[in-house]
Amino acid sequence: MNASPPPRSRQIPVIVLAGFLGSGKTTLLNHLLRHRAGNRIGVIVNDFGAIEIDAMTVSGQVGSTVSLGGGCLCCAVDASELDTYLETLTRPSARLDVIVIEASGLAEPQELVRMLLASDNPHIVYGGLVEVVDAAEFAATRGRHPEIDRHLAVADLVVLNKTDRAGEEEQAGIREAVAATGSGAAVVTATYGRVDPELLFDPALRPDAEEKARQLTFEDLYLEERAQEAGEEHGAHLHTVYESVDFTSEVPMDPRRLMEFLDSRPRGLYRIKGFVDFGAGDPDHAYAVHAVGRFLRFAPRPWTRGEPRLTQLVLIGSGIDAEALGKELEACRAPGPKTAQDAAHERSMWGVLRYVREPGDDA
Repeated sequence: MNASPPPRSRQIPVIVLAGFLGSGKTTLLNHLLRHRAGNRIGVIVNDFGAIEIDAMTVSGQVGSTVSLGGGCLCCAVDASELDTYLETLTRPSARLDVIVIEASGLAEPQELVRMLLASDNPHIVYGGLVEVVDAAEFAATRGRHPEIDRHLAVADLVVLNKTDRAGEEEQAGIREAVAATGSGAAVVTATYGRVDPELLFDPALRPDAEEKARQLTFEDLYLEERAQEAGEEHGAHLHTVYESVDFTSEVPMDPRRLMEFLDSRPRGLYRIKGFVDFGAGDPDHAYAVHAVGRFLRFAPRPWTRGEPRLTQLVLIGSGIDAEALGKELEACRAPGPKTAQDAAHERSMWGVLRYVREPGDDA
């Protein structure tokens, strides 16, 4: 059974990593590079001033780092130039699973997101805007850069970094500030940029032959060295607090009910992924679902021979009510036999389901 599209047709998620100078973006990126969950990560580094990625860490990757000097990415290049860099990183020879754009501390993240969504590159998909905040210096940063409220409002995930230096009252105040912008972003805490990579991207699944034949990566060597250090385990402190909900249904889903659920998804729900079975409405296709923040995409693909007709979804977020989400999804199941009017309405939904809903679209 093959429940997913061929590997070469899979789109590479592109994650925008933003935050003001000193927030810990580079530390978080280095952490992801060292704990990649088996993924090959390509990096577009937007060097501004003295920002640099740890040379050893980057050299341990596949040689796909692109450094953009001379100013922030959103000002230094236009969309066509960004496409050039993305084209390089999405070539089959690069064999990448994830691309991360580390934005300058002075970048406008919303412009970077618009550039990605406007890209004509068929090999990429928007992977989310991650805004890193220095929890200990939030008030001071907000005083110098009041535009941080605008950045928080468009973020898909907010990482409160350096929480070892900020009390619960300070952290609660930042969460209130995020909510006050109208953002529905998930908010997670971290120290030294240590977020679980599975919050941002899936663990890589590789054929056994490829895995056995590959050379040791920097991650392998790094973790082996850390494991040998006295008194410290290499896996320590990786797991930031977030929740994951798995939903499986043998009963087809009702398109209208599911769309209402997706359009009203609660605050803190960061990612949704999986496949949906709409039953008799479209018996020939499964619908892949990819949602990050307010970005939502459906893509039909033919069922493969012998593949179970199931709906399988995974929902990831922070501060979400897992039990309530499960019940809401159960309520999206298709009812019993349909009338002719119900069937006609369902057929009318297929045009709606073959679409991309981008941040800023009216739900």
